[in-house]
Amino acid sequence: MGELNPHTLDRLTGALLAWGESRLRDLPWRRTRDPWPIFVSEVMLQQTSVARVLPKFDAFIARFPQPSDLASAPLGEALVLWEGLGYPRRCRNLRDAASVIHRHHGGRVPDNLDDLLALPGVGPYTARAILAFAFAQDVAVVDTNVARVLSRVAGEPMKLASTQNLADDLVPRGRAWEWNQIMMDFGATVCTARHPKCDQCALVDKCAWAGDITQADPATTTQGTSRPQAKFEGSDRQARGRALRAVTLQPLKDIEVFAAMELSNDVMRARQLLDQLLAEGLVVQIEGKISLPR
Repeated sequence: MGELNPHTLDRLTGALLAWGESRLRDLPWRRTRDPWPIFVSEVMLQQTSVARVLPKFDAFIARFPQPSDLASAPLGEALVLWEGLGYPRRCRNLRDAASVIHRHHGGRVPDNLDDLLALPGVGPYTARAILAFAFAQDVAVVDTNVARVLSRVAGEPMKLASTQNLADDLVPRGRAWEWNQIMMDFGATVCTARHPKCDQCALVDKCAWAGDITQADPATTTQGTSRPQAKFEGSDRQARGRALRAVTLQPLKDIEVFAAMELSNDVMRARQLLDQLLAEGLVVQIEGKISLPR
């Protein structure tokens, strides 16, 4: 990373700002500076694509426009609106975070890193995203797209700490909202994981890798960049999702839930998955039947 001196950093920043002036994607959570919708969007986007979040976001915010609305609602109602996004623990964590915000922060999303990190389900990326996008604080947001861009520009695999440090150095003062959105969009649309568009890249003359097929792609071994997910078809995630969908309409007996999971011939596995859902509070058992929490 020796080539990334202050002059190089300034050139990188200028090139990307110019690239992003007219290219930022129009997304509903970018049309507001209200911290709560931004908080919701960031939790929804954890391990989930923008395309899957878009159909769910507006309905969720319409029903729960403030943290207190979600905190006072049954978890089951929130899970119904969450259905299709996957990883329902995030919905439970979001509701738990809303309760903490309502009880301990006067219903306002905190505007400092420590308080955000103390909320259920909030890690370093989500906390910094809220600070940058809701409060315009000069912090760098490092997601898988940003980590990929920076490792390729640097020309070497990077650890999480060095990626964050480099990202922090690049943030132009007073323009963190715009800068971080541009960085993520650039990684999502140009400096992509499988087929980077180096012929369209605003950084190609400043990038140490620049799509050189004779060199290993440093992004593949950089911490924080995406790794192939385990196959969804036939996975525990798929079976758990089927169970939750099945009990959305009406309470079901265990064996009916097992059948909905398509695991009625693997009762031991089905029992383990159902027990997980019960332990996590994502379903409840009342009078021998399984249902969403009400």
